[in-house]
Amino acid sequence: MPNPKKTETVRNKGQAARPLDAFDRTILGELAQDAGLSYAELGDRAGLSAPAVHERVKRLRATGRIRGTVAMLDGPSTGKPFLAFVHVDSTGWGKTKELLALSELPEVEEIHSVAGDACMLLKVRCASSRALEGLLARLYALPSVKATRSYVVLSTFLERTPQAGITEALEGDFPEPSSPASR
Repeated sequence: MPNPKKTETVRNKGQAARPLDAFDRTILGELAQDAGLSYAELGDRAGLSAPAVHERVKRLRATGRIRGTVAMLDGPSTGKPFLAFVHVDSTGWGKTKELLALSELPEVEEIHSVAGDACMLLKVRCASSRALEGLLARLYALPSVKATRSYVVLSTFLERTPQAGITEALEGDFPEPSSPASR
């Protein structure tokens, strides 16, 4: 029988996220490459025991740093070799229920709200250019969509999930741009 009382303040809302240390980053980096590694293999690579790795992975899951474990499918091998990025211009705020409902289509891999010359950015993978045309027709049928710009991928050189490492130098000072005369 459901409890009608509000109990959100009593429930454990997960562990507080502590900063990632080098062991956590190593574990996350290895899992990003191969999520099927055993705790013993992860321990060998991270320099920890299997039980210690298991506890860390549980904590990383509890804090949401590991959101899930999935198989990375190959688009062309699954019958969807046609990859494109679609910029969507809309009236008003781009994030509408109708636009987000496109997430139900298996061809839509990502939907992002973006700053710049478009409101939304979609990553789509289709069986053919004809299928992309059908998806674009669905977009244009939405009342808020004004225009789209599609960028069809010819070759992919890097495609991966978020990585655990951080390049500290990217946070530092930026070099001064050179003048056109010195180029």
